[in-house]
Parts: sequence; C-alpha cells; structure tokens
Amino acid sequence: MYHPELIRHPDSCPALVLNADYTPLSYYPLSLWPWQSAIKAMFLERVDVIAHYDREVHSPSHTLKLPSVIALRQFVRPSEHPAFTRFNLFLRDRFRCVYCGSGRELTFDHVIPRAQGGRTTWENVATACAPCNLRKGGRTPRQAGMHIAHWPERPTSWELQDHGRAFPPGYLHESWRDYLYWDVELDA
Repeated sequence: MYHPELIRHPDSCPALVLNADYTPLSYYPLSLWPWQSAIKAMFLERVDVIAHYDREVHSPSHTLKLPSVIALRQFVRPSEHPAFTRFNLFLRDRFRCVYCGSGRELTFDHVIPRAQGGRTTWENVATACAPCNLRKGGRTPRQAGMHIAHWPERPTSWELQDHGRAFPPGYLHESWRDYLYWDVELDA
C-alpha cells in the first residue's frame, strides 16, 4: 500500500518550532526548521519533541523518526517592535495598497515625501501599488487628492504576527493542527 509519509524526502519534513509556551515563534513566516536543525537541537537538549512524522532517518547505529513539532525548552521573548523591512511593512498593511486596496505591484511610499522633509520611518512609509505611488508622486495624499485608508504606525511584533495569520503557508502538516490557528484544510 502506498503511504506518502514513508517515501517523503527528509528535506520536505520541516519541524514546526514552538516557543516554550507552545505557541509558534512566528506565524509569518511560519517558524520552521529543516530536519537537520531539529535533530541537532534534540541532541543538544534544547528542544522537546512534541510530534513526529512517520518518516525515519538512519545512521549506522540509530534509527530516528523525524520530528514534526518541537518546543524550545527556554522561552524566547519576542522583541516588542519588529525591524523596519519592506516585508514587515507590507505585512503591517496586509499586502494591500493604502490608497486603492490593490494587492498587485506593491511598492512603498513616503506619505510625506522626502523632498518635503518626510523620513523613512514606520510612521511615514506605507504600502502603495505602483500606479498609486506614481500618481501621488512627490506630493502628500492631500496634495494629490488621494484618500489614505489608514495612516502608518509603528506595529508591535504581536500585531505583525496577528496579521500573518491571515496568510497561511501552502503546506501545513496534520501534526501542526493543534498549534496553529488558521481555518484552512491541512495537508495530510
């Protein structure tokens, strides 16, 4: 009988990494470690294995089931405020233009243009589609006659993680179900 779990290549068996409180370290991107890192952390006694794949790996003297869910033994306190990156900016704005709501051709826009003294900060940069960014040009939204859905603010790490829950990854293993909070069908 064919059982895909038994022939799956180990590289397609990442481990979901939970903090010591059994919550994912990150939702977006989902906190996953390659199987080699998970096994190394097991042997260094830095994690507890919560669930396994049916897939095994072998050495000359050992057979080991690959971990599918691991939990850190020591709690990692997330930083309160995330780094200012293009990806985090798009995640804060839910991958939508703050002017028209489009999710295509995303760029970032200085709400108060740099030519008018605007800075590259969480509070002045917003997600904009290329057509809106071009239309706005070097003007403020008011000067360009454009409505901004929400003014940019510095997000907390928790807010970004909460936004990330709206974007589940393409692959979710069944053993991850109890630790993730997406309303999607999980791959078996």
